[in-house]
Amino acid sequence: MKKYVFLLIVITASVFMTSCGSETKKEVKDTTPAIKVTTSKVAVNNNNPFLSVSGTIQATNSADLSTRMMGYVKKVHVNVGDKVRKGQLLVSINNADLQAKKGQVNAGITQAKTAFTNAEKNYNRFKILFESASVTQKEMDDMTANYQMAKAGLEAANQMKNEINAQLAYSNITAPFSGVVTRKNIDNGDMANPGMPLISIETPKEFEVLAMVPETEISQINKGTTVSVLVKALEKTIKGKVIEVSTSAKNTGGQYLVKVNLEKTDAVILSGMFATVQFPVERKVKSELVLIPADAIVKNGQLSGIYTVSQTNTALLRWLRLGRTYGDKVEVLSGLNADESYIVSADGKLFNGAKVSL
Repeated sequence: MKKYVFLLIVITASVFMTSCGSETKKEVKDTTPAIKVTTSKVAVNNNNPFLSVSGTIQATNSADLSTRMMGYVKKVHVNVGDKVRKGQLLVSINNADLQAKKGQVNAGITQAKTAFTNAEKNYNRFKILFESASVTQKEMDDMTANYQMAKAGLEAANQMKNEINAQLAYSNITAPFSGVVTRKNIDNGDMANPGMPLISIETPKEFEVLAMVPETEISQINKGTTVSVLVKALEKTIKGKVIEVSTSAKNTGGQYLVKVNLEKTDAVILSGMFATVQFPVERKVKSELVLIPADAIVKNGQLSGIYTVSQTNTALLRWLRLGRTYGDKVEVLSGLNADESYIVSADGKLFNGAKVSL
């Protein structure tokens, strides 16, 4: 009887396990509709007629104003963004000690003037007496020496006044040219130290680009050449002219500094913006440029990528390393090869693994 019961239990367990196994083998069909996408192939440019290098925009005329004296700031008369005129007072530094020295110098000048006037009168008087042989040669020599010493003392006092005035000029910081205040590094009551930048100003609407050119192409760039400058932040191309070409790369690691003066434009350009300078010269170092539209790039923080279509017709996000910008296209340095396809647009929101249809 026990054998029959045991056999019945084994048969029942086998049937139960078989039924469970059949249930796990059932596949759930994915009914999610596929997202319709449009793809395009990578554009390869083998003969780019321009040498493109990165650069930074800066004001043509700019200055970081500082002082060579130490003292507390009495008042800062301007704020960032204020327009200033040439000679306008920007920062006042406490100069009580210089004012005291100036008073001492003025008193010294008065004393020296009195001594010089008296010595000059005596010299002229003795000169007349010497001509009439009323005084000896030694007496005349002594009076001449006294006169010269008084004259030198007055000159020294006047030079001391010029020195004090020069120091006082550093206690009142004025604008060297008309422009706009771009930075304020100090406030009322702060301690001003020699050489520390206090106020920065620049001339508005006059800009230039500093670009670094590799040594392989610098020989083809000449002063006066007209170039195209793409301002990345504005997506706007502005004409410019080369005004300086450096002949040394001693401190720039094989990169030569080229300065380009931008034409005046209505575009809102600001100092510090990045730009791409395109020189109309043939590149000596040939390379295939993998270019994709900037609109197709997916941004995630500091990462840039693009969606491609996998062999199973799903969206696959691939991260890229990008290079320079050429108009509305961006150079791909790695992550996408020539003749590969990528998704340009989609009818829905793409994500990794999303079903797509062409």
